[in-house]
Amino acid sequence: MSTAQQSFTIRPATEADAESIVALINDAFRIVESFFVEGNRITLKEVREYLQLGEFLLAEDNNRLIACVYLEPRGERTYLGLLSVDPTLQKAGIGSLLMTAAEERWRERNAKYIDILTVSLREELSAFYGKRGYVKTGTSPFPADVKTKLPVHFVNMSKRLDS
Repeated sequence: MSTAQQSFTIRPATEADAESIVALINDAFRIVESFFVEGNRITLKEVREYLQLGEFLLAEDNNRLIACVYLEPRGERTYLGLLSVDPTLQKAGIGSLLMTAAEERWRERNAKYIDILTVSLREELSAFYGKRGYVKTGTSPFPADVKTKLPVHFVNMSKRLDS
């Protein structure tokens, strides 16, 4: 993990990064979600739409995209999603470092809370985010237009930033 801490930079994405973001998210999610959903996680059109609503923070190592996370302002709350790390670098602490940077960035923008949705079938996510101070706040339905192999829903989690 110390290598990851020293070797990458974090910056906001631009429109020019959209195709790289699509590739990274789809590669990362394919590894962990293929057991319950088929196909790509996101399209180029969706990434471009997200760039209009919020921002992606990118982690780069020698100008190579290695991780990203999406943040969208919603009043005093911020939605965080699509945390993605290059599959060859997962479990090296990069996701945690990017989460910390995202939380600090939005705390400086006076966000009071960060809200996330985790997939119920990925129980390890509740533990990962729980260690970071996120608490379960309820559930919500998985998108009806996404065909799944198993029953699934979202677990809603939130973290207070100003405490």
